[in-house]
Amino acid sequence: MKKQFNRMKQLANQTVGRAEKTEVLSDDLLQIERRLELVRLVSHNTHKRLVSCLQGQLGTDTEKRHKKLPLTGLSQTMQEGGSQLGEESMIGKMMDVCGEAEGKLAFELLQHEMQMEKDILDPLNQLAEVEIPNILKQRKQLAKLVLDYDSAKTRWLQATKSTNPAMAAKVDSLKDEMDEALNKVEICKDQLSADLYNFASKEGDYARYYVMLLETQAEYHRRSLAALEVVIPTIQTQQDSWIEKPAFGTALEEHLKRTNREIALPIEACVMMLLETGMKEEGLFRIAAGASKLKKLKAALDCSTSQLEGFYSDPHAVAGALKSYLRELPEPLMTFSLYDEWIQASNTLDSDKRLQALWVTCDHLPKAHKANFRYLVKFLAKLAQDSDVNKMTPSNIAIVLGPNLLWSKTEGTLAEMAAATSVHVLAIIEPIIQHADWFFPEEVDFNVSGMFSLPSHPPTPDPEPILDRKRPGSMGQDGDSHTPRKDRYLSRPNLTVSALYVVANESITVTETPTEDLPSPDFKAVPQSNVDPTNPVTNK
Repeated sequence: MKKQFNRMKQLANQTVGRAEKTEVLSDDLLQIERRLELVRLVSHNTHKRLVSCLQGQLGTDTEKRHKKLPLTGLSQTMQEGGSQLGEESMIGKMMDVCGEAEGKLAFELLQHEMQMEKDILDPLNQLAEVEIPNILKQRKQLAKLVLDYDSAKTRWLQATKSTNPAMAAKVDSLKDEMDEALNKVEICKDQLSADLYNFASKEGDYARYYVMLLETQAEYHRRSLAALEVVIPTIQTQQDSWIEKPAFGTALEEHLKRTNREIALPIEACVMMLLETGMKEEGLFRIAAGASKLKKLKAALDCSTSQLEGFYSDPHAVAGALKSYLRELPEPLMTFSLYDEWIQASNTLDSDKRLQALWVTCDHLPKAHKANFRYLVKFLAKLAQDSDVNKMTPSNIAIVLGPNLLWSKTEGTLAEMAAATSVHVLAIIEPIIQHADWFFPEEVDFNVSGMFSLPSHPPTPDPEPILDRKRPGSMGQDGDSHTPRKDRYLSRPNLTVSALYVVANESITVTETPTEDLPSPDFKAVPQSNVDPTNPVTNK
């Protein structure tokens, strides 16, 4: 009690400046001491924030911690959902495989957090809550001992200066008390100095914790990425093998490969429906269909369904779907690469040479594009045979459907495209439809996949006789392989167009002036069809 009173008295004297305070630590130790408390504070805050970043419960056993991870819950939910949907569902398959991948990520996260807890969180906690507090306790203890020493020293000095015999008799005992206090100070000081120097020497090790944090995170992300890189190709393969993908907007070759078809489903389906109910429909491909009906049909075709009975009664919607499919192809059916060749062929003045050039260009089409173009042209030629009823002559068909078959890769606005290509498109598409049996002499089975019923109405007889004509020299027949042959003359009427130019369900008026009459050759022209290609569509 007396010692505490003397300590408080000495502290008060030092506080008001009436007594000197003994400083037992060197300057370098004082500098370490000042940094000590700051290191403890930042280590504590870092530990607290790192713990909040953990998704598992700190300190729990491995199994319980794994179950509590959000990724584990996500993995289980996705796999359960995949089981409920079944293997026949694309979503079910993807949920099952992706759920398994999420489970692997959850395991990697568990390993990462446990390693981070062991190598970083525990040492940081030990530093902030144990090691530095112990050093600070020793510093407080040293401060008390120094205060005791200063108090004993003050009393001894007062006794040595006092003339009081009683005080003089206590000099020796006060001297012993002061020496004992000094000895305790030295012992505590040595221990504290050792701890402070030890802390300073280990500061690099403490800083290493933060480097280890980044290294641990990097290793975790590498393992997670490796797990994903293993599963993603498998998922992609399964997804690519899934045949039920949208047909609209998909490249023709990709759609045919995925569905194992020769003719694109939208083309075949629309042609088969039109053969059944649309061949006598006036203004087919020109009259726009209802937007909701068209949207529904496109969605049904995207699902690769053959249940299309509800659309047979609306041939204009079917025709609109066919136009939309052709226009939404990433590359036109007649291809970007042959665009200049098509245009050059259409600019040929001589009628026979023009047909020969168009045939050569048509022969250059890629296999898939050529097969689908042939299928479509044969249907359009069949449609034109009923032009006295449906008003869709080859010229009118070329006007409304041609821009959906061929366009420039660098086309501008709709109006610019129409003005720039209308004449060329007509000059390309119309003669191909007119002479479809010359361009493609083989018969076409429109129900090529066998998934549609055959048309119930009898086929319209072909008014144009079959032309026994040799192909151009490029076919490798007799004669110069680079020179088109002129065995017979196929005349092409001059165009005089003032019609409603329809592109993607938008109307633009385009006018073409008549071309100059070309002199007829000496040899006899072949018989032409009774279809007038210059007869414009009667607008309602």
